[in-house]
Amino acid sequence: MVKNIYQKLKSVLFTDPGQLFREEKDLIKQPFYFPGTNGNALLLIHGWTAVPYEVRRLGKFLNENGYTVCAPMLSGHGTVPTNLENVKWTDWLRDITSAYNELKINHSKIFVGGTSIGANLTAMLAKNNPDISGLIFMAMPYKIKLEKLVIVFARFIKLFGKYRRKIYPPTFGASTTITRLLSYQTYPIESALETFELIKISRRELYKIKQPCFIIQSKSDHVVSGNSLEKIYERISSKIKRRKYIAKAYHTFISDVKNENVFKEILEFIEEN
Repeated sequence: MVKNIYQKLKSVLFTDPGQLFREEKDLIKQPFYFPGTNGNALLLIHGWTAVPYEVRRLGKFLNENGYTVCAPMLSGHGTVPTNLENVKWTDWLRDITSAYNELKINHSKIFVGGTSIGANLTAMLAKNNPDISGLIFMAMPYKIKLEKLVIVFARFIKLFGKYRRKIYPPTFGASTTITRLLSYQTYPIESALETFELIKISRRELYKIKQPCFIIQSKSDHVVSGNSLEKIYERISSKIKRRKYIAKAYHTFISDVKNENVFKEILEFIEEN
């Protein structure tokens, strides 16, 4: 009994995200692969301009519960922003398809989860691979807020320079939030336009999604349209689907979230399916 209590206290659930980040600085720009014990696997996909560390804490929690967990680095990420130049969303889809095919070799069931643009990539992977056992969409944009206006503005400012610096609303939080520390703070405008193309295509393909789905979005999301979760829930063809709103969280909430019930509900969803 004492051993079980000790193991529970060691769990990533009981570690402060900020403390863990400081302890794992050497791992921040690395993909990860945690071998499991139950024959099933999770493929986790980070968001645009971020790195796999964004989903590492969730991955460690799922691995503690027996699952193999893999998170590849998307092309152009984890280095310098200039490496995003000339990278297409299809390159990112190729990255995760390769990781998925590797997991298929030794695992009977594979679940896929993505955050932000990683969730749109998850949808495209699922559309092409109906044998995926279940999907977790975190902060997935059905549409970006003021999407048409933002696209027009991006094309306009591209005439005056190839790069743009990120701007955060006051409600986003401190500059020390893990999400901000992980990400490129400047980006090629052409790469941002590439993400809009991915969003457009993935929402058009949502009806082809038939796997069990768990859709999670922050109530305070400053990036995606307020009805994104409901639109995704409505458009997918899955017979088994669950939705959840996170209070007092940012857009890509999973790396900073302290509401650990989210992790537990993701595990519960996986084990039910």
